[in-house]
Amino acid sequence: MALTVCLLGGESTGKSTLAQVLHRSLTEHHHMSVTLVPEYLREWCSNQGRAPHAHEQAALAEEQARQIHLAQIGDGVDLVLADTSALMVACYSELYFDDTSLYPQALEIQRQYDLTLLMGLDLPWVADGLFRDSPAVREATDRVLRRELQGAGIAFQTIYGEGPSRLHAALRIVGHRLGRMLAPDPPGQPTRQGNWVCERCSDPDCEHRLFSRLLTSRPPGPAQ
Repeated sequence: MALTVCLLGGESTGKSTLAQVLHRSLTEHHHMSVTLVPEYLREWCSNQGRAPHAHEQAALAEEQARQIHLAQIGDGVDLVLADTSALMVACYSELYFDDTSLYPQALEIQRQYDLTLLMGLDLPWVADGLFRDSPAVREATDRVLRRELQGAGIAFQTIYGEGPSRLHAALRIVGHRLGRMLAPDPPGQPTRQGNWVCERCSDPDCEHRLFSRLLTSRPPGPAQ
């Protein structure tokens, strides 16, 4: 089964943009066979012209998981890049409908993915004129995702930076998981793996300190 990388993050965190540029970099520059699974929830909302109701959430989560699974068992696929998962739907079910019933199955599915990348909140919030609510909802989504991932013992890496810097960070982490160099590590800053222990962030050496370093340093040119 193909290695699966799942991107998580609330509205306006650059998740879909990163998924697209990461897919392009892995296929065009690193010559990998990569299947990109888009966010089914957004597709559904665009087609229906509205946000889903509470009773529709479970089916949305199941369909997102089904599409990822179909990509995983595809012939000749090296890597599946999932632009969100059932866990995002479960998170929205709690935030909008006070329904936590989708978490057990969503977390069990999330645990089966090889790598979870959580989008940092360093990008400015931008309204899309459709379904984005507010920066407050984005922050609440981030808190809930961290709570559920940490509570379930599911390791994740947080991605910061803008443009090429964000892509570079993602390539470093994916490369470490693959055991190959896709982008160099910053000097003196190895990529961490395993379960996170910091109660405020996702890095035992403190994600906030790493974020400060990313703000003051740039990668050596755009990642390829």
